[in-house]
Amino acid sequence: MVKYTFWSVLGMLFVALGLFGVFLPLLPTTPFMLLAAYCFSKGSPRLHNWLLAHPIFGELIINWQQYGVIAKRAKWFACIAMLFCMLGIQFLTIHLGLKIVVFIIMVCVMGFILSRPSSKK
Repeated sequence: MVKYTFWSVLGMLFVALGLFGVFLPLLPTTPFMLLAAYCFSKGSPRLHNWLLAHPIFGELIINWQQYGVIAKRAKWFACIAMLFCMLGIQFLTIHLGLKIVVFIIMVCVMGFILSRPSSKK
């Protein structure tokens, strides 16, 4: 029982972070929803099914879970959002080392996203 509660609460945390990511450009939505789906699959079949049936996130999650696919539109949106974030970070008064770390992480994430297939084979 504790195990199921743990996974369900963790899944709800990831859903909340994903919802914040809709409004905060540096916080990605889709990875948090993928994590939530994983957690719900371990803790709550009801919440897992709800997330898979969600009109916005459901298809993205199913395509990722079953085929490892990221749609072209999602790839473009993610990469453009990261490019805008990288550009915006240049205007912040934060340590140069932190800017470089963020830049490297975003380039690695973009590389990963672009390396995934765009359609089911």
